[in-house]
Amino acid sequence: MKRYLLLFITLLTSMTTMAQEKKDTVIITLQNGLEVRYTSDLFDRVQIIYNLKYGVKVYLKDGKSKDYLASKVVVAEYNGSGQDVTDNNRNRNLYRAKLLEYPHLAEDETMNQLIIKSTPDYGITFSLEWSYADIANRWTCYQMHAGNMAKNVTRTNSFKEDPEIPAQYRSKESDYSESGFTRGHLCPSADRLCSREQNTQTFYLSNMQPQYDKHNNGLWNNLEQKIRPWAEKCDTLYVVKAATIRSDQVYSFKCNNRLPVPKYFYMALLAYNKSTDDYEAIGLWTEHNKNDYSKNYGDYAISIDELEERTGIDFFCNLPDDIEDKVEKNKNLKYWNLTTTK
Repeated sequence: MKRYLLLFITLLTSMTTMAQEKKDTVIITLQNGLEVRYTSDLFDRVQIIYNLKYGVKVYLKDGKSKDYLASKVVVAEYNGSGQDVTDNNRNRNLYRAKLLEYPHLAEDETMNQLIIKSTPDYGITFSLEWSYADIANRWTCYQMHAGNMAKNVTRTNSFKEDPEIPAQYRSKESDYSESGFTRGHLCPSADRLCSREQNTQTFYLSNMQPQYDKHNNGLWNNLEQKIRPWAEKCDTLYVVKAATIRSDQVYSFKCNNRLPVPKYFYMALLAYNKSTDDYEAIGLWTEHNKNDYSKNYGDYAISIDELEERTGIDFFCNLPDDIEDKVEKNKNLKYWNLTTTK
């Protein structure tokens, strides 16, 4: 018989002395019996993801944050003004993918697989949606914040097949061998140096797309390097990276006659700023070729609305609709410190 965790929130509303002592207190009991307690002198804000069914995020006063996954939590108690990010949301995911970085899942669940890579110490490494029909990654998404941006290890370089995908639908080392294409990371190794296990997970081939080396180690790499300072200036950066796999957005040839070769690579970014309690979002769209590229990276910037129109994917669908509508139509180059030649 499967065991199901009972995860619930207890709202403390009593005006008794005990309730007063617990004002603005978070108490999290983990599966291993450890009790984690935060009082108002330690944290600024608590974000409750889907009524705690998918975890708790605590923003600490030292500028860091702590994530507690539902799979590790037995009971969470909080009395205070937490935010349930799924309120007033018509288009949110109805499946497991309810964190803010997740795009809307494809409707055909039989031919698309959601995969979540995680570790006990650092939580989710990244998540991805895999298309069986295309033998391709539909997107990879992840978070960047002070809690997982530490540089504790070096690159592992251990490329390998993803055993979670059925063998006939997964990408393989032979798909890239002598193909003329590199194994292009979506969640890059350099964004997951907090632990050996997390870095190793970035080398699953499910987190790759075939890339020309000049694009992978040129424009794409440079954009990835710009993202890291952006993540450091906000409290959490929600990242989606992907390449086009629709039939009209891939080249006529395939990588070793098996994997689609995208015509475009792109990023969708959502920054949360705790001090102002607001969000900024932007898309970055690049042509996948061997050509030289502009170093005015604002030339690649588009709004999330435009990115959704180009890809047919609904990004940041788990935001409340009023916030989603506002941030997805904006392209604030000043916030992202981008310049353009236009």
